[in-house]
Amino acid sequence: MKGLPVTDHTPLLEDFSLEMTGKDIASLREAAPAIPADTRINVTFLGNEDLQMRVAAAKAVKELGFVPVPHISARRLTSQGELEEFLAALQGVGASEHVFVVGGDPEVPAGPYPDSLTVIRSGILQSYGVKEVSIAGYPEGHPDIADDVLWSHLGDKVSALREQGLGHVVLTQFAFDADAVSAWIDEVRSRGVDSEIRIGTPGPAGIKRLLGYARRFGVGTSASIAKKYGFSLTNLLGTAGPDRFVTELADLRANVSDPSETRIHFYTFGGLLATAEWAKNFRDGK
Repeated sequence: MKGLPVTDHTPLLEDFSLEMTGKDIASLREAAPAIPADTRINVTFLGNEDLQMRVAAAKAVKELGFVPVPHISARRLTSQGELEEFLAALQGVGASEHVFVVGGDPEVPAGPYPDSLTVIRSGILQSYGVKEVSIAGYPEGHPDIADDVLWSHLGDKVSALREQGLGHVVLTQFAFDADAVSAWIDEVRSRGVDSEIRIGTPGPAGIKRLLGYARRFGVGTSASIAKKYGFSLTNLLGTAGPDRFVTELADLRANVSDPSETRIHFYTFGGLLATAEWAKNFRDGK
């Protein structure tokens, strides 16, 4: 693995964040020695998980010396009561200060929250100790939402969080195209959004799995991803890491004046240890 010969890529990785599911507690404990203290670790809100699993994962993150960022999936919530029960449980284990509020996958909302903005505007978050809210960004677009709508929603959410005195972070869907991501960051800043930005990218993972997730979220074609990410479609049984993506993004952002920080967020696909070790090795130039 080659380090960057000119650009210092450290700023992107010096405070990276990770993602886990409610089922990954054992994997987190295994990976903990390789993860820097106070690393943000997002905990998903999936349909096949329940409140107890999500809270147990957030508690484990906290107990291991990291910063839990539990997800709240607006369209999966069946009622205000369910939202408050979840937040109360998170607060009870010291894991409610940072949350990621996202619309979620269901086509039809299960309850009163059709989108993340509705949850934010409810005023409920602060009552349970929330101090900072992450919101979604889509550098390569969304397969079901027009770009102008995405930009409008982003601005509305940032404005609502500012009005409520809450910190705000833009956390993006995973991306493969560094050029598109860099242009998107510039557009975010031109719209007056000064939030910290965390750019989502897959950690080292199997190529078939990467392409499967990319198809699910409408992120490019297999050929374009292979070209940008630097792997061969003739070796679908192999693995790929974000080496090229991180290197190219660091090059593109090296001389850009940015009012706030830009960091990397890794979607680990269960590979917490592999991702943490990759980040350390890459920073060390190995």
